[in-house]
Amino acid sequence: MTRRVCYALDLVNDAVLIREYCRMHEPGSVWPAVIEHIRALGVETMQIWQQGDRLFMIVDASDDYPRYDASHIGQQENARWEAYMGTFQRSLPGTAPGGKWKTLRCIFELADHKGLCKS
Repeated sequence: MTRRVCYALDLVNDAVLIREYCRMHEPGSVWPAVIEHIRALGVETMQIWQQGDRLFMIVDASDDYPRYDASHIGQQENARWEAYMGTFQRSLPGTAPGGKWKTLRCIFELADHKGLCKS
């Protein structure tokens, strides 16, 4: 079974940096150890959507995500990647100290509204 988690983050509002950040996320540009690390944590699918300097990440993950027992896989390369990506990123207000991505709360699910409309 999987569960969905969504996150938001802002980028430094600089067109050159935003283009480079997007380029670094193209197929073949993300370091292989980072991909391995993400999968080891229990991520089954991940998408990052962008509008201007705002990012929105959708993660479908295993019920035991994040798998801390597997977090050592690719950990050093992932730490280097995260430090580099941090030069492009700005945390949203209210993000925990040391954190970057802010977890979003789902407030609407279309499936919850079945049979409630007359049409």
